[in-house]
Amino acid sequence: MRKLISRFILKCINKQDLLDVIAREEAKRNAQTTKIAETSVTLGTNSKLYAESKVHNIQNDPNKIIVGNNTHIRGELLLFKYGGSISIGDNCYIGEGSRIWSGDEVTIGNNVLISHNVNVIDTNSHELDFKERSNRYKDLIANGHWNEKGNIDTAPIYIDDDVWISFGAIILKGMSIGRGSIVAAGAVVTENVPEFVVVAGNPAKVVKKLVHVE
Repeated sequence: MRKLISRFILKCINKQDLLDVIAREEAKRNAQTTKIAETSVTLGTNSKLYAESKVHNIQNDPNKIIVGNNTHIRGELLLFKYGGSISIGDNCYIGEGSRIWSGDEVTIGNNVLISHNVNVIDTNSHELDFKERSNRYKDLIANGHWNEKGNIDTAPIYIDDDVWISFGAIILKGMSIGRGSIVAAGAVVTENVPEFVVVAGNPAKVVKKLVHVE
């Protein structure tokens, strides 16, 4: 029945009219994304925030999210009100569904490829003590985001040049990933990753050393 209805609708609608509607909606989404880029991000030459990308810069300072040249972002960039900054270098890619959240500092070098559904988060986001966590959450709902981070643990994340982070990986606070390394799909990085290795698993461990020529 649904197929018959769909066929009927398609026959009634002019194909060119349908394409025009799709093009207009795409233009609207691109315009909204451009507006976000102008007010929330310092965007380099030939870099692009796609329609599916999201930017939450509660600090309202575009210099706190800096994107280099020729970088394409389909994921989410988020700063907490109590702090945080994100710096992404040249020729990078952030895949759809990936989240880079900062309450401290996230630095990503050049030529870094981050696949889809990756989490790079430099903060615990909540307190360890259950009573404090409960009270602060109630305060968040009632009064909005906090200006002070209180007892939330944060630590910078540094991802060096030429790194590839495959889909579904998680990079936790305080971690650094050395140049040219690969984080395998689904890996959870809880220790620093040296240069030119492949890490995999939960927690992520070195499973291979990469040959590289300068």
